[in-house]
This record gives sequence, C-alpha cells and structure tokens, in this order.
Amino acid sequence: MDELRSPFLSSSNCHEPTTSSHTVRIETNGVGNPQHHGFGISTVKKRGLGNRSWIRIDPNGNSKILELDKATLMRHCSLPARDLRLLDPVFIYPSTILGREKAIVVSLEQIRCIITADEVLLMNSLDGCVMQYESELCRRLQTTREQSDNLAFEFRAVELALEFTCMTLDAQVKELEMEVYPVLDELATSINTRNLERVRRLKGHLLALTRRVQKVRDEIEQLMDDDGDMAEMYLTEKKERMEVFSSSEQYFSSSFAEGPKMVSKSAPISPVASMSGIHKLETALSGAFSKHGSYMSSSANGYNIEELEMLLEAYFVVVDNTLSKLFTLKEYIDDTEDLINIKLGNVQNQLIQFEVLLTAATFVATIFAVVTGVFGMNLKTTIFDYADGFNWVLIITSSACGFIFMCFLLYFKYKKILPF
Repeated sequence: MDELRSPFLSSSNCHEPTTSSHTVRIETNGVGNPQHHGFGISTVKKRGLGNRSWIRIDPNGNSKILELDKATLMRHCSLPARDLRLLDPVFIYPSTILGREKAIVVSLEQIRCIITADEVLLMNSLDGCVMQYESELCRRLQTTREQSDNLAFEFRAVELALEFTCMTLDAQVKELEMEVYPVLDELATSINTRNLERVRRLKGHLLALTRRVQKVRDEIEQLMDDDGDMAEMYLTEKKERMEVFSSSEQYFSSSFAEGPKMVSKSAPISPVASMSGIHKLETALSGAFSKHGSYMSSSANGYNIEELEMLLEAYFVVVDNTLSKLFTLKEYIDDTEDLINIKLGNVQNQLIQFEVLLTAATFVATIFAVVTGVFGMNLKTTIFDYADGFNWVLIITSSACGFIFMCFLLYFKYKKILPF
C-alpha cells in the first residue's frame, strides 16, 4: 500500500485556497492496477488554472484576443494571485484601482483590466460596456498617435475606465430617478399595498446603487490621499528609468572591461577625457527624468503627481455629484415616508376619537339598560299604578342619559381630546 500526495490538491486554487495538506491513498491489486480510495483523482478538478479570454490593446490602438492562464499573467505582469482574484468574474468584489510595480489593476463595475506601460489586458466579456471600452480606447489611441498628447498610455486607459464607470453609474441614477419620483407621488396620494411594495423594491435598488457609487468615490479619494500609490501608477516613467539604469550599467561594465586594453601603461590619463563619459551619462539620465516631468519634486512628500491627481480629481467631482443625487433621492424617499406616517397617524387619531365617542355613548346606553333591567324584574311596585308612570320613567331616564353624554362631550372639549 503506497501513500502519495495528490498534485491536484496541492495546486493553487483562486477560489478557495487550500491551507491543509490532503493525501490520496492508492492501492495496487494483484495485477498492479491502482485502486483509488477517498478522493478520486478523476473527480478532482484543477481550479484557478484554466485559460481565460483577454483582449490585448497596444499603444497604437491595435487589439487582439488572447487565451492566457493565471500563472502566465502573474509572471508577465508581476502580480500576486490576490490581485488577479479581484478580476475574477465568478466573485463580486467592490471597485478597486491598485498600483503595482509593473501594472495597474483596475476593477470598475464591468471593466476589469490589467494596464501596463505597453499594453492593456482587458477581460473579454459579452457585456456592452466592455465592447464600448475596447472600441473607444482603440479609437482614442489611434487618434492621439497622430496628435501631440503628453498623457501617458496607462493614464489614457485609466481615464477611459473612470469615464465609462461614471457614465454608467450616472445613467443608472437618472433611470432610477425617473422611476422613483412618480411612484412616490402616487404613494403620497394613494396609500396601498401595491405602491408600498414598489417603493420598497426601489429603495432596495437605491441602497445597492449607493453602495456601488460610494465605493468608487472612496477608491478615488483613497488614491488622491496617498501620493505613494499615485506614484506607483507612473508605469511609463518607471520603465524609462529602468532602461536608463540598465544602459548605464552596460556602459560602466563595457568601460571597465575595455579600459585596461585601450589605455597604455606609459600614456598619461587625461582627467578631461575620463570625465567625458560620466558627463554623457548624467546628460542621458537628466533627459530621461525630465521627459515627462521630474518624478521627484521639491515638495514635502517628494512626489510630482500633479498630472494623475488632476485626472482623478475631475472624476472624483463627477462621482461625488452622482452620489449627491442618490442622497437627494434617499431624502425624498424619507420625506415621503414621514408624510405617510403623518397621514397614518392622523387616521389613527381619528379612529381613537371615534372610539372615545363610541365608548361614552356605550356607557350612557348601559345606564339606560340598567334602568330597564331593574324595572323588568318580577317585583311588585306601585309606580305602574299610575297611568303616566311608564312614560315618566322613560322621560327621566332618557334625560339623565342625555345629560351625562353632554357632560362627557364638554369634558372632552375642555381637555381638547376631540376637535370641537
């Protein structure tokens, strides 16, 4: 009997990470064929390693559909597995924008993509917003290629993602407004179960939409408050610096390697000639740093992120305006609920007032019933010996009951219990 560790259970799983080790016991029969017990290898499925369809968009505006697995993306973009999990359509994660060393992970509503300095990997989907994003980004990249635009490639992709997200959320808010206001006006005039159910459903939709817009707003605000996160998103500048550093290393290595061969032992070393290479290197470095603006500035935080900050601030204002519309709509719903509660309270007060009058009338009628019960007993009395005795009993009893009822009404009026 052999005990082997299953490679299927030890592989990485993007849905449910395996924290404990599992084993599969394999027994061989007399012929040498393995028999599986416990977990069957044929039933164990590799999850998180399947290929997904991605749309690759280069800086020239050319798009191409690729089939990439998770491991390839992690190596190509230098991303951890937890960042790719945010893009998994199986899970529902809130909107997120993450700046990493070589990529920007964007998950905004239906737009889920990985942005690098050279390409955009957009998760392929049949959603109309994804198709519009692809076509619009390709069109803008092809247009800006013919024009002079200093905005970096990664910022163009992030800007379009924010633009589409803001437009989608704002359109949903307007659609909700067109549906909510008539229903609330109808409910204010006619309180019934049907209108209450419609308002309850719309209020649930409003709360869900508010959470989505609030998350996008908080994500943009968090980026604007952290200069380090914004600095991580300057992928083009970081790529250029890495190229300059690599070229400088090659220059130094070649200089030190060729130096002993080219310089004679008897020839004097000219300080001007030896410093010329260093001056060239400094010129190349300064040119690379100042091409898109200096990455490090003289500000207190040490980062020059004005370009990205202005871009985020513009869409922060748009999302904040959308969130204000939702808050206004929620206040209108709350005001309508207060009006309905006031109306229901007024009806309840009227019912209580009617109940008070009915109770007073019942008390008076009870007095009359007591007199009737007393004279209805089989007792000998001389009052009925008179011809008008019965009539006088009725008149006196009715007058007493009417007087008592009028006293009740005057008391209610004095105490302002009834609106007389």
